[in-house]
Amino acid sequence: MKHDHHFCTWLAMCLATAIPLSSQQPDPPGQVKEGMAVHVAYLFAHMTHQDYGKLYYSVSLDGLHWEILNDGRRVFEHYRGHPDICKGHDGRYYLVGNRSDASPDINFWVSDDLIHWEHHLDYTPDLKKTPGYEHALQRIGAPKLFYDESTSTYILTWHTPHEEGTREDPERYWASQRTLYVTTGDMVHFPDTPHRLFPWDMATIDVVIRKDRDTYYAMVKDERYPTLEWVTGKTIRIGSSQSLLGPYSYPSDPVSPNFREAPMLIPSPDNKNWYLYYEQYPGVSYGLSVARNLEGPWYQVSGYTFHRDWDKYNMPPSVRHGCMIVISRDEYDRLVEHFGQGSGAGQ
Repeated sequence: MKHDHHFCTWLAMCLATAIPLSSQQPDPPGQVKEGMAVHVAYLFAHMTHQDYGKLYYSVSLDGLHWEILNDGRRVFEHYRGHPDICKGHDGRYYLVGNRSDASPDINFWVSDDLIHWEHHLDYTPDLKKTPGYEHALQRIGAPKLFYDESTSTYILTWHTPHEEGTREDPERYWASQRTLYVTTGDMVHFPDTPHRLFPWDMATIDVVIRKDRDTYYAMVKDERYPTLEWVTGKTIRIGSSQSLLGPYSYPSDPVSPNFREAPMLIPSPDNKNWYLYYEQYPGVSYGLSVARNLEGPWYQVSGYTFHRDWDKYNMPPSVRHGCMIVISRDEYDRLVEHFGQGSGAGQ
């Protein structure tokens, strides 16, 4: 009863002084005053729920609040895949995709300005030559590209399964996914033979590699289905290595809830924090976790609820996964000038 009395007194004081009763978490760290940011603009290349596998753009000046371009229409008609963009050794941007998971080839386009894309080349890996993975199926999922400046090396990753699903066990297909890779130094010559990236026997997809200081980090989706025996299933986890090609440590505890995929990592405007986005699928919403260091600890930020009092970040409706990259203010301005900003989504 004593506690009830204290609560009633506090409630009366709140009502009398018009103190809001709703909970509020603080703004995410990493924001700075205008003119003081290290990173001043960001591009989100993505697909939409209504137009899966096609290319759309959204942009942001703070890494938290995003606005779609081109009135929610496609920005490049010839693209197919899960969008991933990498700035390369020559200062140009490389866009990677594939026409479908069953297509044998991986497709590349190149651009000087992120506006005009030209076909660069097609690459067909020989999946069955992968050492220790001779039972690989002809499936290539979500190819992604990372350029490591310190070694002047590109690493191209994707996921490939080795078991077909069945009507009784469709998850067997996803549980058999493994991450493969090849490297190149010039974005022209690729080896025929891929290799497995991780030494551990665990289903992984949607792998994103980034470097922070002297350590490489692999953000992976744990593709096992969640159960009481495998509680980390369908979450985002992080492994690390002192070398681009590993060996990578066994992945961390989850940095996202279950049923999240397609991680996207960007530095905050002050370059002192990390923003990790991930999709709650299928196309339900986006989550955001924040950390000072990629080793963690991470916490989840409230957003994408469409309640202004709760949202610390927001995104256009119906966006699906792709990639986020840092761009310059000049590039941001040119994108906005060329495509125009708009609130639509999908064809």
